[in-house]
Amino acid sequence: MSARTISKTRVMVVNGPNLNLLGFREPAAYGTRSIKDLETLVRDAADLRGVEIDFRQSNHEGVIIDWLHEARTSSSAVILNPAALTHTSIGIRDAVLALDVPVAEVHISNIHARESFRNVSYVSEVADVVIIGAGFFSYVLGLHAVLETLDRRTV
Repeated sequence: MSARTISKTRVMVVNGPNLNLLGFREPAAYGTRSIKDLETLVRDAADLRGVEIDFRQSNHEGVIIDWLHEARTSSSAVILNPAALTHTSIGIRDAVLALDVPVAEVHISNIHARESFRNVSYVSEVADVVIIGAGFFSYVLGLHAVLETLDRRTV
């Protein structure tokens, strides 16, 4: 049993390395909108569902792991884009595995249509849902998916 004391549905959105450069970095893969634009999109979708969003980004693996540990007691669900750490971090995988809240792994680009090393995700097999290649909308789909998972768990 978790020590969670959440009165309102709260979803932590965790973004990994280099996503702070959205709009500037590889626009062919990620588009020209910024991380602030992404945050606005996610918050607007969450507002329609009466959900609180805790939106974060870090370029540091340990910080992301700490946030996932925090989500165990602070959040109802997690939307996670581990970015480049998707393909390298067993630590993030293990932190997701330790969660007892729904987790959506999301990616803006289609990781399977890019370099071959991006085809491997250490997170996918432990996430509740994986959404890739839908651009910023991957996050909105991830939000709906974790909320649906929460609804199924409370029935």
